[in-house]
Amino acid sequence: MNTRTNTRTLSLIIIFIALAIALNEYGPKIPYPLYPFLYYQLWEIPIVVAFIVIGPKAGVTITVINSLVLLAVFQGGLPTGPFYNLIAVLSMLLGIYIPYRIATHGCKVENLGSFLRQHVKLITVAATTLGIILRVVVTSFVNYFALQQPYPIGFSFQQIDVLAFLPLGAIFNATIALYTIPVAIGIAIAIISRVKMQ
Repeated sequence: MNTRTNTRTLSLIIIFIALAIALNEYGPKIPYPLYPFLYYQLWEIPIVVAFIVIGPKAGVTITVINSLVLLAVFQGGLPTGPFYNLIAVLSMLLGIYIPYRIATHGCKVENLGSFLRQHVKLITVAATTLGIILRVVVTSFVNYFALQQPYPIGFSFQQIDVLAFLPLGAIFNATIALYTIPVAIGIAIAIISRVKMQ
């Protein structure tokens, strides 16, 4: 990559970091009715957009930086909450990456916007489905072990309480992915269609 491309990529990463942080700090935080220490938010959308538009490395970088900011400004119900978020987002990104990579393999950059528009339904359904599955499986596994730990890692839940939480936590994680991924893909396709990405 040349210097101009590097500068543009870095600028885009900074913009998406700022968007994620702003939505984290100032965006809506709607408590999950069944467990108010969990929140529905919008900050994952710019991360997924960056993941698709700029690339996986940028998406992962933004996710990590956003988690560090969360540690400083909005931890949620637990000081270690941002690490739960980090794991949830990374597992969801992997679920998005697999079908997106398969679908766009061999597609030239200049044709990417057109290709994505033609196959948007299939890519969106596949990415959303796999994103939900991986996010739910990974977070359920982490929650099972972590929530039984004492504060600040967990809530000292008894095993029976964790088992009661898991299906409800799975619904929470599934619904976040259910709105985040399609919205982000739509935004990403609009950006790619208008900007020649290299």
